[in-house]
Amino acid sequence: MKIGIIGAGNIGGNLTRRLTALGHDVAVANSRGPETLADLVAETGATAVPVTEAARGAEVVIVTVPQKNVPDLPAGLLDGAAPGAVVVDTGNYYPQRDGRLHAIEDGTPESRWVEGQLGQPVVKAFNGIYAQHLLDAGRPAGADDRRALPVAGDDAAAKQTVIALLDELGFDGVDAGGLDESWRQQPGTPVYGASTDVAGVRDLLGSASPERTAEWRA
Repeated sequence: MKIGIIGAGNIGGNLTRRLTALGHDVAVANSRGPETLADLVAETGATAVPVTEAARGAEVVIVTVPQKNVPDLPAGLLDGAAPGAVVVDTGNYYPQRDGRLHAIEDGTPESRWVEGQLGQPVVKAFNGIYAQHLLDAGRPAGADDRRALPVAGDDAAAKQTVIALLDELGFDGVDAGGLDESWRQQPGTPVYGASTDVAGVRDLLGSASPERTAEWRA
């Protein structure tokens, strides 16, 4: 599968490592330019490209940049993606880093806000796992200690594409509902950062409160 990754920080870098190792054709971009990704390219065999080219021909585009930087992504960023491409938002709103994003503070789910900035539907996934766990926590299907991760979005087929990728990476995917329900996996909720199985993720999603706690407010 051709995958574009926008952002080469902890999550983006480790997804590049894992997905190339699985045989996917990965193009990766960051805000500083392809030349700054030489080490990652040498390690993984991924292709470093400018941000404006990351989505070109991609069947899956993973956006993994700080929330405050999403509005600064180039207009038309996703125009060159393959028809029906799935766009994944891995991000979280951290007020201490991102400043005040008024719509999110007023209750708009983080990924719904990202969707509005990008102008394309998104699937929320990979936002509640430590980057290192992408490298070392994956387990074979059926393993007793296999971890599950929530996946929220409005398009059932797009969610299944992401759940299939999670399976390749060694995790079970849990359909967490539509994007308006994605607050259930935002920072400060019970499932955020949790290491548990499918049943555990479902229980934690069900116990979430829509009230953003003071720790996660500007």
